[in-house]
Amino acid sequence: MKSGYKKIMLIVVLLWQVLLLAGCDHDLSKEPEKKVVEQVPQPFRNQDSRGRYDTIGKLGTQSISIPAGVIDGWARYMGDPGDFADPKIKARYQRPPKTYDLPIESFGFLYRITDGDVYTSFRQTQQDYRHDNETLIPNYLPFPWADVSAYGVYGAKPLNFNAYVQIIFRSAKEVTNFDYIQQKQPLYGLTVYKANNGIDPKTSEPWKSDANTKDILLKKDQAGNIKTYINCQFTQHINSCGHMFYNDDWHIQVRMSYSRTYLPRWQEMEGRVMQILESWRVTREGKLLGKQIGKA
Repeated sequence: MKSGYKKIMLIVVLLWQVLLLAGCDHDLSKEPEKKVVEQVPQPFRNQDSRGRYDTIGKLGTQSISIPAGVIDGWARYMGDPGDFADPKIKARYQRPPKTYDLPIESFGFLYRITDGDVYTSFRQTQQDYRHDNETLIPNYLPFPWADVSAYGVYGAKPLNFNAYVQIIFRSAKEVTNFDYIQQKQPLYGLTVYKANNGIDPKTSEPWKSDANTKDILLKKDQAGNIKTYINCQFTQHINSCGHMFYNDDWHIQVRMSYSRTYLPRWQEMEGRVMQILESWRVTREGKLLGKQIGKA
């Protein structure tokens, strides 16, 4: 009886070992493939004194690191859905990982014309801007801040306003029935055009309140291409200029708006804006090439 029991137990043990061996000897090639999730290494990002990370990317031809608080995190990258895009498209959109090579379409910041400084939140310039808003604008005094937007230009798009100006002049004639006439004397080194030679045909006096008759001021390069386009309003209390220029080295277009009081400084403003952008340049690894203007 005992020997029979031992035989049964021996058979059970042998069967168990066979099953274990069979389990270990299965064909791994027949298993379903497991997806390997690649971890994209995060690039080094500069920070400010509060620990906030810079906004990074490539603007035109240059990699940049925009100090935190300058644009409050807002920047649009190439391919990002527009403000009025279908919400379903926005929900499905996945932006590529941010790197110093990710092309930036546009971003905006505030620049103080009087000293070349930049508005940054949690910095003295934030209080300065707030104070100027509360004390200067209500009293129609010159506001020393320029609203700046920088746009990367990619592909074979022209870096001039030649076609744009032709459209402006043609539209004025077709829509409002007057011509833009070039003035004999340049102003601050700019060629000046005035709507209907600066005269309101209804009153036979200089324009006073028609927003469609802005003065247009242009600057061309040696090849005759329009590189700077400025239009200035003079409607009642509105005394402002819209200013656009191209930079060939960076392949960017810059747009500014500011009080007409500062028009004589237009060349200085273009240079100052480029100095600000230059201070944000980095290597592809994120190493700063200079001291960042606007760093908190």
